[in-house]
Amino acid sequence: MAESIYRELILEHNKNPQNRGTLDPADYSYQDTNPLCGDEVRIDVRVADDKISEIAFSGRGCAISQASASILTEMVKGQPLDEVKALSKEDLLDELGIPLSPARLKCALLSLKVLKAGIYGVNAAEDVWQ
Repeated sequence: MAESIYRELILEHNKNPQNRGTLDPADYSYQDTNPLCGDEVRIDVRVADDKISEIAFSGRGCAISQASASILTEMVKGQPLDEVKALSKEDLLDELGIPLSPARLKCALLSLKVLKAGIYGVNAAEDVWQ
């Protein structure tokens, strides 16, 4: 029962994504792809008082990658950068709420990798895949 609710959440975020678009200018922007399936995600961030004041994502890919980006942007909007830096892959996977195969994990975590790479640099984002 709970798993079907989360599946509906993913489908809803894919159909009606939150924070879809771009920010120009942005304080941070980064784009990457999932080499396994070709999903693409770009995240633009504006920061005020060390908090994410605005965030937008764009890209294309499977329902999981796009819904995950939508959910992640909702999770971090208004959050202090220190909390965003501490965000783990488990935090995002808990929000998604469904079991994922190893290939689908990369789809779900692409947006988190992009967000962290954009704000903290590529090396800081490598822990997302592990």
